[in-house]
Amino acid sequence: MPFRSYEEACSAHRWVVPSRYNLATDVCDKHPRDKPAMVWESFDGSYREFVWGELQDLANQAAHTLAARGIERGDRVAVVLPPAPETAAIFFGVWKLGAILLSMSVLYGDESIRHRLTDSGAKLVVTDAANAGRFGTAATELLLVGDEAFGDASTHPIICDTSADDPAQLYYTSGTTGLAKGIVHAHRYILGHEEFLYCHEVEDGERFHGMGEWAWAAGIAPLLGPWRLGAVQCVYRRESGFDPNKQLDFLSRRGVTNVFTTPTAMRAMMSITDARTRYPQVFRRVCSAGEPLNPEAIRWFREQYGVTVLDYYGLTESYPLVANYPFMEVREGSMGKPMPGWDVEILDEDENPVGRGERGEICLRAHSNPHYPLGYWQRPEETVEDFGGEWFHTKDAARQDEDGYVWYEGRADDVIISAGYRIGPFEVESACLEHAAVREAAVVASPDELRGNIVKAFIVLAENHDPSDELADDIKRFVRERLSAYAYPREIEFLGDLPKTLTGKIRRIELRRREHERAPTN
Repeated sequence: MPFRSYEEACSAHRWVVPSRYNLATDVCDKHPRDKPAMVWESFDGSYREFVWGELQDLANQAAHTLAARGIERGDRVAVVLPPAPETAAIFFGVWKLGAILLSMSVLYGDESIRHRLTDSGAKLVVTDAANAGRFGTAATELLLVGDEAFGDASTHPIICDTSADDPAQLYYTSGTTGLAKGIVHAHRYILGHEEFLYCHEVEDGERFHGMGEWAWAAGIAPLLGPWRLGAVQCVYRRESGFDPNKQLDFLSRRGVTNVFTTPTAMRAMMSITDARTRYPQVFRRVCSAGEPLNPEAIRWFREQYGVTVLDYYGLTESYPLVANYPFMEVREGSMGKPMPGWDVEILDEDENPVGRGERGEICLRAHSNPHYPLGYWQRPEETVEDFGGEWFHTKDAARQDEDGYVWYEGRADDVIISAGYRIGPFEVESACLEHAAVREAAVVASPDELRGNIVKAFIVLAENHDPSDELADDIKRFVRERLSAYAYPREIEFLGDLPKTLTGKIRRIELRRREHERAPTN
């Protein structure tokens, strides 16, 4: 039942976490066998529809196939497959046996995959013929899933009796610094993903599509969460990269009403000036996460499709902490308010709440919701350090206005101090993106003898715009007029593309490192 206000949603919220709980039972096995489950389409024209009975049979076959390969409770099973019904069946099969899923994108580099396999101690890698040669000695055993899927394996129901606290999912951080490390989530973690209740307001039987890869939280949660609530998943297998025309065409043809997207995907869509006429949609809800959503992207989507995109925020460790909701005014550029049931505060270095309007760090009270992780994989000391205290520190900076809205201000260590002024890079980036010539922007501190640091913007231009000193000066003037005489980029460098992680997040750390290496040494 839709809520009428944020206060009503918070007041009505209750966490219900059974002591015995299994992801596969709640997301897959509970549905009527004749109920529609998935519409699947591939870039090569392949198309299939599935009811839950077919997926349940596939999931049981996957579980029996894995068991025949010796998979038992607690074993790590790595999956390197494109999105498909059989891939989802493998996920369920892993959980049915009480094993731990490590799903990786086929877009990962070979070294990234090998590191995750070695670090996790994966007992089995499930993949296809196209990717089978990528693992080297890191893969102890391979299971190839092809056209015949699981052969004549039994469809007899199988399920392991698991606790809600038993480990189920192993995600690896994007690794912007150092090697990626694994984060272990329990079966209960999907119960914490109530963005599908409060933000998407998923309705039983409606068509849902998530644009994230089935390899990280922002890809797997939009698969499992809506399924748990009864949605029909519309899955599109892309050839490579992200084509906004093909994406919008798929959503239009399949009548998708509820969508999870990312700011990176939305920025790509913004290059299509006549999207609403070329690809008419029946969107009811569209939400975004993964990185901050700039106001101009929200406005573009509203102008094209009459829908206000709802942004929410979180990390692989726990998300979403903060969100926008259909029952609350959306203030463009704000991440909204804390999720109902989530104990989130903006704290200073001593873990004391900062005043409204003051910059602090977004923190989550430990063990205050079902999504809280079990810890880092095989890193007990770091687990205690990051998750063992009263608060989990996100290392993201924000401020909260008088009405409780949270405004992102960059990473806690991203603040730029220039001539004594403290400048949040995100507001400068947002102002840059308002300029008609700018497609993407990343702002970092650049060492300067006079000011200590200056604000520098790396700019990717929109189509039909060429780099020039005149354009750089125009962007500087444009931002200065919108912000202040100190919070604008004193230097601009045009790039063909910005460095990004596999999840599409801008690697500002790489840009900062580049600037420090360029700085003259005394």
